[in-house]
Amino acid sequence: MSKMATPPIMDPHTANILICYLLYRIDKPVRVAHLYDIAVGSDIINYFAYQDSITYLTSHGSVLVQKHNNGIEYYTLTENGIRTAKELRNYVGKAYRDKLVSAALHYFARIKRQNEVKIDYIPLQKGYYVHVRCLDVQDDLLDLKLYAPDYTQAKYLGEQIMLNPAGFYGKILDAAFSNEEENYDLSGN
Repeated sequence: MSKMATPPIMDPHTANILICYLLYRIDKPVRVAHLYDIAVGSDIINYFAYQDSITYLTSHGSVLVQKHNNGIEYYTLTENGIRTAKELRNYVGKAYRDKLVSAALHYFARIKRQNEVKIDYIPLQKGYYVHVRCLDVQDDLLDLKLYAPDYTQAKYLGEQIMLNPAGFYGKILDAAFSNEEENYDLSGN
């Protein structure tokens, strides 16, 4: 979908509905900073409309701000917010609703990948190592260093791995399990 089809929302009332709809669809508390990144950072809701909307939603009891045990603040949808999401969702175009939910799903997937895969760039005299670690609860599933001739290529390699770390890990396992001893051509003997 092009940006021309969905310019940023400038109206706080429309932003109210969109934010309630997103929190309803996600159906879990969302960190204050994450909601901002999703709505404003992905250019779906204008900064000022977002600020006005959050102020309105929290002061009128549609969204609660709760501090969890880790000290981080989360937004939670109330019954009033759920009603807003269900009853008023059609006042906002489907393109906007889909774009916001898609942005949230991509955002949360990226956070999950960043917690499961760590990439470091180790400078060498000539080039860089891209150090890839796929993490499990207590052990590393994969600890691999790949060489790149310069930082730009090392960074690009790391970014490509982070697009689909599970696919990268799977391809390495496929290569390891399908590896066969080299065949020699003895027909000329």
